[in-house]
Amino acid sequence: MKRPRHNQRHRKQVHVPNGRKVPHLRFSEELQQLTQTFEGRPVKVSEILLATKGRGFHLLLVCIALPFVTPIPLPGFSIPFGVAVALIGGRMALGQKPWLPQRLLDYQLPPQFLGKLLGSASRVVRWIEYLLRPRLTFMQERVVFRRVAGLLIAISGLYLIIPLPIPFSNSLPAWTVLLLAAGALERDGLFFVGGCVSFVLTTGYFVLLATGASHLLAKFPSFWPF
Repeated sequence: MKRPRHNQRHRKQVHVPNGRKVPHLRFSEELQQLTQTFEGRPVKVSEILLATKGRGFHLLLVCIALPFVTPIPLPGFSIPFGVAVALIGGRMALGQKPWLPQRLLDYQLPPQFLGKLLGSASRVVRWIEYLLRPRLTFMQERVVFRRVAGLLIAISGLYLIIPLPIPFSNSLPAWTVLLLAAGALERDGLFFVGGCVSFVLTTGYFVLLATGASHLLAKFPSFWPF
């Protein structure tokens, strides 16, 4: 009698040194695994990196970006996470191993944070997982593209730091980080292109805000102290 086999249609096989094949976890499964690992207790950023091993910094960038993909800004909440994104992206742009200061590594996320994050962003996660697959892999393998991705992530982190209570001021840079980091996780060059397009839109948005603010200040010189 044959035993039923589990459906492995959506799983890739990766090789390990002893010759065995191990199923490669899907995007949502990695997030779910993190949720189950740290369920019911506060979790430090350093613990997330340790649990995810080599994929840690890209998966951490995904976790940081997901809360900000909605149009409603989170100015105070975005500052420490924006600093972390800028530091990680800056190191990537320089071709160096991503690094965070101990103070950020010791930063504790509240209990159920990962579970609530996965629940609130489930639509986004499903959409990304549906589209994400290895393609145009040279964009993820060549050094120049990886450094460009790091630079765009770093600048997006700086955008997140700006405490603007204006719609899309957090979500646009967050989408850039999310697309670039998710693409790096699965070697998807099309997501790299999407991240670049998102960055251009983000920069255009902030340029419009700066231009509008300067015009507004020019109309009310009496409120400008200089």
